[in-house]
Amino acid sequence: MSTTLSQAETSPAVRFRDGVAPREPRRWLMFAILLVGAFLPPLDFFIVNVALPSIRAELAASSSAEQLVISAYAALYAVTLITGGRLGDLYGRGRMFFLGLVGFAAASTLCGFAWSPWALIAGRALQGVTAAVMAPQALASVQAIFPESEKPLALSLYGAVFGLAAVVGQALGGILISLDLLGLGWRAIFIVNLPVAVLVVLFGLPLLKETRAPEPRKLDLGGTVLSIMTLAALIVPLIEGREAGWPLWSWLSLIAAPALGWLFWRYETRLAHKGGTPLIDPASIQAPGLGRALLIALLFYGITPFFLLFSVYLQNALHVTALSAGLVFLPFGAGFLLGPLATPICRRILGAYVNAIGMGLESVGFAGLIWAILATPTGAVPAPVPLAVILFVIGLGQGLALPTLMRMVTGRVAPAFSGMIAGIASSTLQISAALSVAVNGGIFYAVLGTRSDPAAITQAFVVAILCIAACLAAGAALSVSLAWRFAAPAEEGRLERPHGRRRADGGQADCLGSS
Repeated sequence: MSTTLSQAETSPAVRFRDGVAPREPRRWLMFAILLVGAFLPPLDFFIVNVALPSIRAELAASSSAEQLVISAYAALYAVTLITGGRLGDLYGRGRMFFLGLVGFAAASTLCGFAWSPWALIAGRALQGVTAAVMAPQALASVQAIFPESEKPLALSLYGAVFGLAAVVGQALGGILISLDLLGLGWRAIFIVNLPVAVLVVLFGLPLLKETRAPEPRKLDLGGTVLSIMTLAALIVPLIEGREAGWPLWSWLSLIAAPALGWLFWRYETRLAHKGGTPLIDPASIQAPGLGRALLIALLFYGITPFFLLFSVYLQNALHVTALSAGLVFLPFGAGFLLGPLATPICRRILGAYVNAIGMGLESVGFAGLIWAILATPTGAVPAPVPLAVILFVIGLGQGLALPTLMRMVTGRVAPAFSGMIAGIASSTLQISAALSVAVNGGIFYAVLGTRSDPAAITQAFVVAILCIAACLAAGAALSVSLAWRFAAPAEEGRLERPHGRRRADGGQADCLGSS
């Protein structure tokens, strides 16, 4: 690692050693505040699932509009995550966090008081963009403010937040709709974000110190536009194509995506050679093993359609209520919450193989779920205790795998690129989710066809989760190969910009100062 220090690194206020900022005494309080930005986006993904029937009934939404309520959020969130992460690097992660949080609260207000399906879709689109500005800052801060000894615990807590969002989202959605507080019905699932945002702003502003890359420069606008175009060309047809019957535009868009990706990469490479600040630094993402880690991330969210399809199975095939369907997910959420908290202990025992074991547990859990469904008479609910155990195992596996996967990805680049790699990691997971919904969700509806009887829904659901299990098993196998090939800690494999050429962001470490 080069020992050349930038002006920011040698200032009296901030001293660096080996390119790492001194420990911030309030780093855990800062991280707790930033974790809200990691919690709210998945919460609003999960919470909408059980509310869709109520939304459709009140707003007289068509099936295509109902799909857009989910896809507008998912697509815009995915395509702007890399930009959101890089904005934090350049202009301050705290500043971008609060900007995103306030925007997310405003978007939630629009959703909560939507007067038509298109007003709700507009609110969801705005939620997606503002969530992408807010969400990467927590993951980026792990690299920026924590010493190596504390990063595993921080990443475990980051993963636990997703487990909490899963259990709260599915259960809270059903509870709020059933309680019908103040006659709000489904609208309460969006309005609940407002008091959370207000409290975080009031308590967070005095506590959160700013972190950013040293000598921040202007945002790479050309790279931003090309990255959004590339991701949109890939993700939008994956999300919308099946519902629209795979029209010509969806195939043309998918064909254009690789060409746009090539143009984006050429643009970023040339900008880096000229000494500019590319949105994605070409040198930083050539770290050994990073490509394979991102491929694992691409398979990791193969589980995404499970939550919606399981709700369809429970409510349409087994005729359980929205509240009961939400509560069924509680064991999954409990496992997802416990898994990350157990990750530091598991790492000491199992080393680099924790991710493989976690994804393997998910595959085994889905195999058990198939067995439980096939062993139960059609139209009947599987035995609650075995079902709860199976869902707990699936959640535990994902909870173990997520923080180790994030460490496999983010630990391979220098702290100054924390926001960039956090955005890439998060965007890869969203692409994974979109691919899985398009492929595995498409398989479900292809098998289902025009039928709607319990037997047909059950058959389609079993086939779909078998495909999900196969994706997770493939990810587990890749993770084993990655752990075997790169046995050294991920941080030892970081690739810095080659000597003799100045780093695009001006230095190696992040600046930490008062906001």
